[in-house]
Amino acid sequence: MRISHPWSWVPQRRQAGLFAFELVLTLLVLLALQATGGPLRTEAAPAGIVSFELAGNDSLSQEILRSWGPTGRIYAGLNLGLDYLFLFAYATSIGLACAIIGQKGALHPWLRSLGISLSWALLLAAAFDAMENYALIRLLVGSTGGGWSIAARFAAIAKFSLVILGILYVILAGLSAVLVRLSPERGRSPDHVPPPLGGGQSG
Repeated sequence: MRISHPWSWVPQRRQAGLFAFELVLTLLVLLALQATGGPLRTEAAPAGIVSFELAGNDSLSQEILRSWGPTGRIYAGLNLGLDYLFLFAYATSIGLACAIIGQKGALHPWLRSLGISLSWALLLAAAFDAMENYALIRLLVGSTGGGWSIAARFAAIAKFSLVILGILYVILAGLSAVLVRLSPERGRSPDHVPPPLGGGQSG
């Protein structure tokens, strides 16, 4: 039984166009996140919002929030709001890329299956991202305790892991598909039989 991917409802001839649109959207939102994330890089949060995501305990989270101050918190809120659009965009672009490559007949069957599985995993990454954002917003508006820092860290690590796996698959499996397509063996007719050595007939 062949497993379908999350975007199988989109006609195959239009999947590349949808991927291109979502990739452009991903890059544009990423630029916006970089712009709003600049003021969030402080001594307590050298990686900006990512330091906040991975803090893992309330004391460090509160230290980061104090280092941002009121203006920094506004930028953090804007950054987290944009991230809800970003998680939709990257889950679609990377997940659809995995699905498109996973449909290539030139790939080994296990690589095709992995691509389809990762296309679903990118939706899970987006769900983890949404959970992480919710936990961070709770911290941002003043919640303490309740394990919000721990929850955000767990969700962030799960999200980053799945996204990295998806990107690696797109690069490596995509390169493999291109190399197979360019292989000279691919253009040789299966009925072609090389002539015997010497080229002559025995008497």
